[in-house]
Amino acid sequence: MGNRTLVLWDIDLTLVDLAGIGREWYSAALSNALGLSLSHLPAFPGRTERAITHELLSAHGAQATEEEIQAIFTELIAIAEAERDLLHERGRVLPGVLEVVAELATRDHVVQSLVTGNLPEVSHVKLAPFGLLEHIDLEIGGYGSLSAERSDLVSAAMQLAAAKHGGFEPESVVVIGDTPHDVRAALAHGAIAIGVGTGRHSLTSLRQAGAHAVFRDLSDTEKVLSAVLDRQLQDGR
Repeated sequence: MGNRTLVLWDIDLTLVDLAGIGREWYSAALSNALGLSLSHLPAFPGRTERAITHELLSAHGAQATEEEIQAIFTELIAIAEAERDLLHERGRVLPGVLEVVAELATRDHVVQSLVTGNLPEVSHVKLAPFGLLEHIDLEIGGYGSLSAERSDLVSAAMQLAAAKHGGFEPESVVVIGDTPHDVRAALAHGAIAIGVGTGRHSLTSLRQAGAHAVFRDLSDTEKVLSAVLDRQLQDGR
């Protein structure tokens, strides 16, 4: 195991900003799958697709059966694929992300993957236009199709990473995200939690959730790398 580090990234408002597409994609998916018009939009930040979809279906009078959930997932994937070539214009990589991801990729002892509420296929679509697939191993990620509980996604990613690379001690696993859900999911497994204030939650809320380090964004590459690799866990203000 040595000093190897597993870095698990959130996607939305941590790596990239694609604000606004969630409502559009869920509205279209609900209409295409069940012929229903969107009247209630669940909260997205930090939640998994399974949790969001269950709430969406229940709020619109559906039974939220596994068949219905999978129907929504199928539509979300199809819609994302159809809009793949538009995402580069509609979204952006958040400050410092490309630099941090690239620098971590130069470290032989670092493995990068995802813990995201997104579906695996949607994750690929969201990252591909921004050059983020080269350094992030999507095969060992934890995804929102798995569970309504985000902590289950962390354990899934840790297990997949261990099967591919050998085990990682919990303190060598670093979860980076923009919501208290990300932080608490990391802490549930004894992992390091780094909060980034590029989403809809304040730095204070990330600290109160228990984040080991909090940054306004990831633009200070050296400070972020120190937090991830050297465990010098001081807030980047």
